Amino acid sequence: MQTIDFLAIGDVTTDCFIRLKDAEAHCDIDQEHCTLSLRFGDKVPYEFAEEIRGVGNAANAAVSAARLGVASALLAHVGNDRHGEEVLDALSKNNVDTSLIGTHEGMHTNYHYVLWYGPERTILIKHTQFPYSLPENIVIPKMIYLSSMAEGTVQYHHEIGQFLRQHPEIKLMFQPGTLQIKTGTEELMDIYEQTYAFFCNMDEAQRILNVDEKDPSILIKKIHSLGPKLVFITDGIKGAYASDGKEQWFMPIYPHAPYERTGAGDAFSSTVSVALLLGLSLKEALLWGPINAMSVTQYVGAQKGLLTKEKIRELLAQAPKDYEPKPLF
Repeated sequence: MQTIDFLAIGDVTTDCFIRLKDAEAHCDIDQEHCTLSLRFGDKVPYEFAEEIRGVGNAANAAVSAARLGVASALLAHVGNDRHGEEVLDALSKNNVDTSLIGTHEGMHTNYHYVLWYGPERTILIKHTQFPYSLPENIVIPKMIYLSSMAEGTVQYHHEIGQFLRQHPEIKLMFQPGTLQIKTGTEELMDIYEQTYAFFCNMDEAQRILNVDEKDPSILIKKIHSLGPKLVFITDGIKGAYASDGKEQWFMPIYPHAPYERTGAGDAFSSTVSVALLLGLSLKEALLWGPINAMSVTQYVGAQKGLLTKEKIRELLAQAPKDYEPKPLF
């Protein structure tokens, strides 16, 4: 294995996007809680379906890092099946080192369905419970990006926590997935305590902290108290919030009209992470993240729109004057 700068750890999957046309979205008055409705017990037409292979929070981050020019690898698991072969091929074509991806006989590669209506999507997920453990041939990366995995992986997270204690020079970037959030902060405290940068959205922050609080400044402080040195909370088209524990900033989105929003959060989080890995300041990294997130929303899936650092710099030079981090206070 070559030297790795950016090691993403988490489940990998194939997403099957199903473009709906005969559906309805219902939201509350604040547009915060929405449901997708289809006619029950009927035949519902759809526009088209498209498979996107080698995706998932960690896989998207690994491809993002590779596209940005750093040596990137993914630590994940697939089944010894057609979907697993396709996943490995897709990642390799995106210059991601796949030597740490385990292939397991008799197990199924993760396969998710994405119900896509308007610019938003609802994802039906099912994670195979692979035999998770750190491989013996693991290298010591500069950065680990930890994200979504199956239930029943608490011991694996403790193993990762122990590895980080043995190698404090590694910067841990933590973007918890649905099941990691469900596991709770107490069970994963050794991960939270060793996290350098933490990423989630507003709804996830409330679920992680088990609060109804909507003030991003308060949510940030509460997440800092769990251990992360840097905290980033995204809020969809409203923008994102960030803090280094001393100062807090608001970062607006890069102006755009989205086509499909899957992977925008992954693009933001991974791009900020790589920018920090490359030595940029927190405020400079905040300028990069929304640009890659914007680009991803112009395509189907989480990876096609991922940019090189040269393209990010080009778009940054074209940004509006008010595209900059603003102090929250």
